[in-house]
Amino acid sequence: MALKNLVVVVDQTAQSTARVNAAILLAEKHDAHLTGLFIASPPVLPSYVAGELGEGIIAIQRRTAQEHADEAAALFRRAVELAGIGGRSEWRALRGNPTEVTGIVGRYADLVVVGQVDPDRDGEVPPVHPEDVLFNCGRPVLVVPYAGRQASIGERVVIGWNASREAARAVNDALPLLEAAQKVSVLAVNPKPGFDGLGDEPGADIALHLARHGVMVTADHFSARGMDAGDMILNYATDVSADLLVMGAYGRSRLRELVLGGVTRHIMHHMTIPVLFSH
Repeated sequence: MALKNLVVVVDQTAQSTARVNAAILLAEKHDAHLTGLFIASPPVLPSYVAGELGEGIIAIQRRTAQEHADEAAALFRRAVELAGIGGRSEWRALRGNPTEVTGIVGRYADLVVVGQVDPDRDGEVPPVHPEDVLFNCGRPVLVVPYAGRQASIGERVVIGWNASREAARAVNDALPLLEAAQKVSVLAVNPKPGFDGLGDEPGADIALHLARHGVMVTADHFSARGMDAGDMILNYATDVSADLLVMGAYGRSRLRELVLGGVTRHIMHHMTIPVLFSH
């Protein structure tokens, strides 16, 4: 599969610039079409408030939403024109629940680009929740950190590999990026032995598969029972100067990860580079 149709969620927040720029980097590299998507949440007022304040407050909310949409459109159009890809881009402004709408629109794209949820985000602007988009759209989701800016994406890639169905799906979804990368590192943390795990040489089988696709790949593995696997992956990515992490998401239920913790949840909250998740 080639990456020829990308969707990026755009809003009026400061973090949106980095997200749009990340999507543009991929669109340029893969000669892809890029759709900027803005979703305005419909005004939600308790009936007793709407009755007291009347249509005036609703009109103000709608006007504010339109101003936000205009700001986001201007940001997106300025960025794609500056990058010279205006002819391969389009703008869509829709209404509804931002996470649900993104999941639906994302079904018609090769990759959906969203932002990591900023814990300090304005509570009046509903965020797009990457984990829900991931479950709803059936497409890989690239999550861009809310802090920092990416000078490159996909030049130096780390694959978090545990031989699961989700990890295999992620590698396949990311193949166009991996084939174009300068360096790919497969990392297995606390590898599970045996035929249904990572075998005697953790990461060797998936590295061989990628090498047959012409990917420049190496394989590493670490065992450290006392350290969080998510931290090990992020530290390794920093050590090799990675600009993209690829991994399967939620190999166990989200409820179980919420209660017990898990690698997906940890990286969702602590990512320092863009992460391509697949489920």
